Amino acid sequence: MRNWTALVIASVVALAAGAQPTVPGKAFHDPLRGTTPLNEEPRPPLMWPTENSDVIRGRAYAQQPPTIPHKIDGYQLDRNANKCLDCHAGSRAAESGAVPIGISHYTNRAGETLGHLAPRRYFCTQCHVPQADAKPLVANTFTAIEDIRTRAAPQARKK
Repeated sequence: MRNWTALVIASVVALAAGAQPTVPGKAFHDPLRGTTPLNEEPRPPLMWPTENSDVIRGRAYAQQPPTIPHKIDGYQLDRNANKCLDCHAGSRAAESGAVPIGISHYTNRAGETLGHLAPRRYFCTQCHVPQADAKPLVANTFTAIEDIRTRAAPQARKK
């Protein structure tokens, strides 16, 4: 009780004397906003340029959607039009040289094969994304399951 009373008295005396609370010498730095004050809008970072190499990347896991190996800037992709189908539709893939849409995109939720692209697969960029040659934000130590099994499999022992 005495310590608490002494602390209250010391605080009242300090406030009466006009003491200012101590402020750290460094400005506050938020990792996401930087040093931009809260009442100002920060400038967004520049976007990395999209790869446009048309080289198909490998996949990291089974059923991973392939990435888009070219620019799609300005492509119309809404309920009225899908620019991706100009090249990737089965009827046009041969003449354009593009990879045709997979058969999985022609099945509905009940597993029935349709004669047209399934509505739930119409918006390509829900799963497929263009790539940028950017430095990873975090370290990645992903290893494919096949590689783990190969390393972990014991060698046949001789008897």
